[in-house]
Formats: sequence, structure tokens, C-alpha cells
Amino acid sequence: MVHGGLKWIKKRSGSLVTAIFFPFSMAAAPVAFACYHVSLSSDASALSLLGKKRAAPHIPSLLLWRPTDRKRAACVRISATASSKYPLSKNRSPPRESSDSCLIPMSSVFSWLYHGLKGHKCAIVAMLIFAQISFPLSMSNWSPWFASTANAVLYSPDTKVPRTGELALRRAIPANAIMKAIQESLEDISYLLRIPQRKPYGTMEGDVKKAIKIATEEKESILGSIPKEFKEKGSVLYASLLDGKGGLQNLIEFIKEQDPDKVSVGLSSSLDTVAELELLQAPGLSFLLPEQYLKYPRLTGRGTVEFTIERGDGSTFFPTAGGEPKSLATVQVVLDGYSSPLTAGNFAKLVLDGAYDGVRLKCANQAILSDNELERYGYSVPIEVMPSGQFEPLYKTTLSVQDGELPVLPLSVYGAVAMAHSVDSDDYSSPSQFFFYLYDKRSAGLGGLSFDEGQFSVFGYTTAGREVLSQIKTGDFIRSAKLVHGQDRLILPDAN
Repeated sequence: MVHGGLKWIKKRSGSLVTAIFFPFSMAAAPVAFACYHVSLSSDASALSLLGKKRAAPHIPSLLLWRPTDRKRAACVRISATASSKYPLSKNRSPPRESSDSCLIPMSSVFSWLYHGLKGHKCAIVAMLIFAQISFPLSMSNWSPWFASTANAVLYSPDTKVPRTGELALRRAIPANAIMKAIQESLEDISYLLRIPQRKPYGTMEGDVKKAIKIATEEKESILGSIPKEFKEKGSVLYASLLDGKGGLQNLIEFIKEQDPDKVSVGLSSSLDTVAELELLQAPGLSFLLPEQYLKYPRLTGRGTVEFTIERGDGSTFFPTAGGEPKSLATVQVVLDGYSSPLTAGNFAKLVLDGAYDGVRLKCANQAILSDNELERYGYSVPIEVMPSGQFEPLYKTTLSVQDGELPVLPLSVYGAVAMAHSVDSDDYSSPSQFFFYLYDKRSAGLGGLSFDEGQFSVFGYTTAGREVLSQIKTGDFIRSAKLVHGQDRLILPDAN
């Protein structure tokens, strides 16, 4: 009887009677019981408890219960019976006649509650109220009367999914938990900066002070997790984070000035320093690869690839920030071997082998693909995706965003770099064909996620030259691709 929030539809004595239960206030529980009791009771003894029907000029018509035509005769008889049971007092004027003798206003329900609760009826109502308070029923299946019932609900993910390659790469570093706490405190400021007009500078200052407190109290733990060969560099970065130019103390000054542009620049500088410290704390993979995958090349950290793009028709690229048009454009991609070691390792080896030099590009829906499927190059690497909150990637398995699964390296970032699927099996990536993903929130699904999220092996992000991607056309080609950083982290099969 007290099932939360649903529109009751019951059939009794051949008529369809509806009662609506309001679950949001405990004061409405007795009213619901009254409505339910009336809707299921077609006998005169039950309806007579409502008293004589009166017009309610101040009660909206939506709150009036209208019996069906087949009940009207019964309503008239009940009205007469109720009048005899509850005669009017001497000081009360007779009721006005209603245009519809079968309208029962909600005020009559409250009258019934006051006059009619007796014996076991009082006990039942009390038990129902006690049960609702003590054992609240789940509202997960609640469907409002004004909305149609859905057969499936798409999971709404966290709105703090990284939207830039730099943020996604920073979050993917397997660093000390203390450094992650500092990072999260500072990243909260970037979301506060998006608030228009009156920005919460007091909250921002509190976040920075929290980061300073953690960094000061946990200095030994932060520096102690850095390998000995990087200790000196780590000490310099630590001092720079606290008191250096672009450090946390400067960030507090910018916040006090309430200048959002200065705060944004200072925050970016502090987060870059945090990322550098975290990279020193993560010299290699934080997990062991399955033995069957040790035959593949693997990248045990970060790498950087620089692409030189040339127009296929001899035209020029136009820089968005001004400057002279150029026939060549540079795009820089950071590879993440921490979350995708096999895919990033295979790609880095292909770059070293010159497999992408001279390769044409073609534009598809929200993607720029390398127009190559080289059988003699590359390894057939299984789909490799690391879910958020996990410590190692999954292989030959995609993620279900509807069930709340999100990858550490999301595809829903403009300039994300991923491998295409193999033509032979969706469990494997293409040996060499990759693509730049041109994320567009207008074409995204719920939560701003791509409909292909979790379905491809993302292994890096464009960090420089993003403005070039939108200018690339089918027929343009990669003049050269070079691994400018990270070759020392690349492990080849022959080196085992």
C-alpha cells in the first residue's frame, strides 16, 4: 500500500479508479491511505466516512476525485446517508449545491481523517506511517505520473572527466598518493574558475592552503618515493612548487587579487610542477604484464612523437594565433605507456622504423586516419584499455559506459590518439593504422562522452598543434614522424 511514488491503478467492480500517493512528506501518508481506501471501497459504509459532499471553491479541480458515471447513483445515496450520520451544527449554514454532486474535494479527506479514524483503522494508519519511517522503500523504480517509463537508463558519468590531453595525462601518472591529493586539491580550482561572474575565491584559497599543508607535512614521503638518481631534481621541483615563481605561494597572491587570468596561469604552472614530480616518482610500470604479451614492444613510461604535416594540394596552414601561413605544420603527441604500454610501445617502434613517413591522411567523421594498413609493419596488439580505479589494463575487452566504466585515457578529448580496429578481429587493434579523434560535444552522448568511449586503445594525446588538426584535409600527408623523447623507456622484444 505504501510503495513509494507510483500512480496506483486498480480495477475493482468493473471500474478503473486511480489514486495518487505523495511520498515526499510524511504528513501525506494518512492522506494517501485515505485516497487508497476510498478508491478500493465501493460500498456505502466506506464512502460514507467522507461526509456530505460539498463544493470547494478554493480547492483546484485537479484535487477533486470524479467517480465514473456508473457510481453516480451510489454517490447520491451515500451523500444522504452521510448527512444523517453527521448533521450540521446550529451555527453552520447549509452547504451550497454543487454543479456536480459526485465531486469529492480533498478537504473532505482531511475531515475523514479527523472524524473517522477509529479502532483498527487508526492502528493500520499508525502502522503504515511507522513502517514508512522505519523502513523507507527504494525509489529506484519510481516513475512520475507525468513521465513515460523508460526501458533502460544510461549511466550518467562523473562530470569531471578530463577534457584536455594535459589533464588526462596528468591523472594517468601512477604517482605517490600524497602527490595525487595535492593534484586533486589544485584541480578543483580549475572547475571553480568556470563559474561565471562571482567566483568563489575564498574556496580557491582554501584549496591552495590545503595543498601547501599536505606538501609541507609530507615532505619526507614525497621526496622519499623518488629514486636516488632523481633526488636532486626532485628537491629542486619541490622547492619550486612551494616558493618558486609560479608556485603555490604566488598562486595565493593571484587569488587574493581576484584576477581570473592570473589565477589560471599560476594554476597551470603549479600543476605542471606537480606532474613533473609525479613523473619522477613513476620510473616504470606499476604492474606486471601477462607473460604472453612480453613478446611485444612496450613503453614503460612517457614518450613524445613529433609529426610534420604537409598539404597534399600545395596550399598552406593558417596559424590560429596569427603569424605567417606555412606549407608545413607540426603536431606533437605524448604517448602514455603507463596505461597502454603495448599499444604505445608498438607505435613508438613504428615511428623509429619510419613506418609513417610519407603516409597519407584521410578525414572521416570526427577522426583523421592514417591511410595505411601495412602488413609488413607492426604487431597485432590486443585491445588495451585501463579502467579508472584499476591498476592494470584489460586486454581484448572493451568498457561499458552505460554500466559506469570509464577509461583512464578517455577518447572524449579533442586530439586523442588511438589505434583503429583490426580488419580481422575487434579484439585486436590494427598493426599500424591510427587516428586523431576530433571530439565534439555536440555529437556526444550523455555526460559529454563519445558513443565510442571505451571501445578503442587510446595511447596518447595531442599536446601541441591542436589547432592544425581542424585544418587537415583528405590527401594531406605525414612528411615525417620522429620519437623525440622516451626512447630510453622503449623495450623491444629482442632486448629481453
